[in-house]
Amino acid sequence: MTTQPEPVLEPFGFLAPPVPPQIPAAPAPDATWELPGGTAWVYHADNQSALTKPVILSDGFNTGPSDLNVLWDGLERRAFPFISELRKRGYDLILIGYDDRSASILHNAKAATACIMRTTAERQGDEPLTVGGFSMGGLVTRYALAELEIQRIDHQTAVYVSFDSPHRGAWIPISLQALAHFLKATPALSQQINSPAARQLLWRHIEGTEDTPRENVLRTEFLHALQRVGHWPMRPRKIGVANGTGNGTGNGVKAGIDAVKVTSGWFTGTTLRTQSRGSEQETARLKGLLSEKRVVTDNLPELDGAPGGTLETFGIVAEKLRRTGKVDLEPGAESICFVPSVSAVAIRDLDRQEDVYTDIDALAPDESELDDFLLSSTTTAHASITVEIALWVLDRLP
Repeated sequence: MTTQPEPVLEPFGFLAPPVPPQIPAAPAPDATWELPGGTAWVYHADNQSALTKPVILSDGFNTGPSDLNVLWDGLERRAFPFISELRKRGYDLILIGYDDRSASILHNAKAATACIMRTTAERQGDEPLTVGGFSMGGLVTRYALAELEIQRIDHQTAVYVSFDSPHRGAWIPISLQALAHFLKATPALSQQINSPAARQLLWRHIEGTEDTPRENVLRTEFLHALQRVGHWPMRPRKIGVANGTGNGTGNGVKAGIDAVKVTSGWFTGTTLRTQSRGSEQETARLKGLLSEKRVVTDNLPELDGAPGGTLETFGIVAEKLRRTGKVDLEPGAESICFVPSVSAVAIRDLDRQEDVYTDIDALAPDESELDDFLLSSTTTAHASITVEIALWVLDRLP
């Protein structure tokens, strides 16, 4: 009898939410700029025919090229019509997309730099720029602005803004990274985890199922590159928002539980657990027809349940695995922390449990590397534009 190969799961991302089906096309931009490694869509303010008060916002991480229709949809057609309100207040909007969102942050910063320089060249008048981005896009523009300053090039930016950007690192559970590498029939998942941008973004990373969680060398090199340009741009006022809360109580996801468990089918026995503290903590048991792997971690914080912007990471994985057999998903474990609040507002590192769960609301605001920041009043999805976030940012534009 011939053993059938394990099924190929359709690619799904661990580092970004699934794209909603049938996104309506965005309105045609007033101009489209081809950039080195990317594209910008330009929308003039209401009743304007030229750039006068530009706001540049960068797309974030995913696999493949940016879809600016999806970015527009998230900004305009969800909880708050951010783009309409922005343009009504007299601001122009420029959206930056990339040919490859998983390319190195330093590579995509070239597109952001080119967009900033073209904006200053085409703007009429002398109103300053606002520059920033969503998730990884906040890091791309942060580096681009700082590098321009080191080169003594005037970027003419008054406000830098980041939307749930992982300034101190992002978190994808080691169990999910290991699953991506374990599913040999779906190499796109492993390739996404091992892409340059993912290695730079993730606080801890594994390159394969046998690897030990550590800071990837590409992240170390990126942090050194930020250091060489002064860590941050100095001219603009630096503001940022977190989709997580600041009270330090977490999102309710318990540590050390079976978040996803396959009970029949191709991967019977595969179990993904939420992260626990301590040494030799089992975080995954991965089982296929011909292979099996136990994954453990040592002394990592309980990051799945940390305060921060969330992704439906375990929920997405469970849904896909259900196509191969019966899967149990622990209620409440569908969405877990992706960017801890302390990372989004650049106020603590992620190495220690007490720092990840810091009561930020009780800290002096000047402990943050940002000049001003907002923590969401409730836990919300990573990089989502809520009414609270939208109005706070709009009121702080130059």
